[in-house]
Amino acid sequence: MMEAVHFGAGNIGRGFIGETLAANGFKINFVDVNETIINALNQRGEYTITLAAPGEKKIHVDNVDGLNNAKDPEAVVKAIAQADLVTTAIGPKILPIIAPLIAQGLQARAAANNHQPLDVIACENMIGGSQALKKSVYEHLDDAGKTFTDKYIGFPNAAVDRIVPQQKHDDPLAVSVEDFKEWVVDESQMKNKDLKLKTVDYVPDLEPYIERKLFSVNTGHATTAYTGKYLGYTTIGEAIKDPKVFNQAKGALAETRSLLLAEFKNFNEKDLETYQNRVLQRFQNPYISDDISRVARTPIRKLGYNERFIRPIRELKERGLDYSVLMDTVGMMFHYVEPNDAEAVKLQAMLKDQPLVDVIKAVTGLKDAALIDEVEASVKSKDR
Repeated sequence: MMEAVHFGAGNIGRGFIGETLAANGFKINFVDVNETIINALNQRGEYTITLAAPGEKKIHVDNVDGLNNAKDPEAVVKAIAQADLVTTAIGPKILPIIAPLIAQGLQARAAANNHQPLDVIACENMIGGSQALKKSVYEHLDDAGKTFTDKYIGFPNAAVDRIVPQQKHDDPLAVSVEDFKEWVVDESQMKNKDLKLKTVDYVPDLEPYIERKLFSVNTGHATTAYTGKYLGYTTIGEAIKDPKVFNQAKGALAETRSLLLAEFKNFNEKDLETYQNRVLQRFQNPYISDDISRVARTPIRKLGYNERFIRPIRELKERGLDYSVLMDTVGMMFHYVEPNDAEAVKLQAMLKDQPLVDVIKAVTGLKDAALIDEVEASVKSKDR
């Protein structure tokens, strides 16, 4: 039986990556610092996934165990040394923290003369996750380790998409996920091209799929959240039922669709519209209860220069294409108030203490005077 080492035993790790690995015949070594989850995995060796869809189908996952990387790093190193695949779903900020342990595992692999090609795939909500992890891992390798890794270890970037609703269970291993899932891997960066997972798509160029997901799922979800919050809703499910919110999200996706079609030859309008309509249907899923505060959190980050709103606005403007709905949403984002969100609190404090134009420049990174003026006008148009 093939073995995988997976960093991150949270809901995405168990409910998406773990499900896929198990369906492909892997024994899974989950790595995490959550003692409750790790102990439960070791005691039971199995768990159940529930699909948030009509019928609420149950999926059984077995042949799993848990490794506590804080208490037993040596066990993780040993597991990497003999693994057939390494994956992560641990959060972009944690990747540099696990990099030293992965480096030790690769050097142990070299010491054991294990020359089987191995791919390390970061399944994170970020662009270039695996290559970012690679950079961090190389900082902890000696010259011999780098030579070995160059030859035998791949870090193929990936795009992953599956909504995991907020949930609370008495069983620490129970997890509910939507029935839709998408996992795309850049096969040009793989070392073990003979190992390809069923239900995972392998493509020669990942960028179009990353952009499609970012500008459809991420932009659409955030548009729904910020518009819903502005209109007084607290959950995505409530908000999306309002035609004003639904049409705002649909309009934003129409604009990003025009950008994707202009930028990539991979897509045609009919297929892309079908994909984005499916995205909207996913937001309407009554089995998924998601608080707006979770989807809209970290508004300063989401207003960033290369993020889900400002980047498509910039690129649409360069091409002479419409971005009016996206700009309208940005105006609402500056009015986002959430006391439990540190960035939301910081943004409102900045708006109170500084001129609006200065805040716009600081959070968006924009230098285009005309676009800055448009953002300012949009924000002011939402004043109450």
